[in-house]
Amino acid sequence: MAVLVLFHGVGIKKADYETLRREVGWERHHAKGGIFHAAGFDEHGDVHVTDVWESQEHLDAFVGMRLMPVMQKHNMTPPKVSVFPAHNINALPAVEQFILR
Repeated sequence: MAVLVLFHGVGIKKADYETLRREVGWERHHAKGGIFHAAGFDEHGDVHVTDVWESQEHLDAFVGMRLMPVMQKHNMTPPKVSVFPAHNINALPAVEQFILR
């Protein structure tokens, strides 16, 4: 079952996110089961990420084998994570401009 995942990275700033983006490399080496990823920053500069994954198992594999090792390497505090069973997922035509190939 697909899952909706919300990450709130208290203390994870834009430079930290860019380090993760570069070293984890999810845009070049797509994670198995990853469907959607979007990130933004709040008024304190902390990251908020929304992901959709094909399953909890795919999410856990990515976090455990790829994301957390890089976070630990850079002494980043793990984000607060909420996971929900996806009820409805729609990709509207405008998504085409954001698809990684």
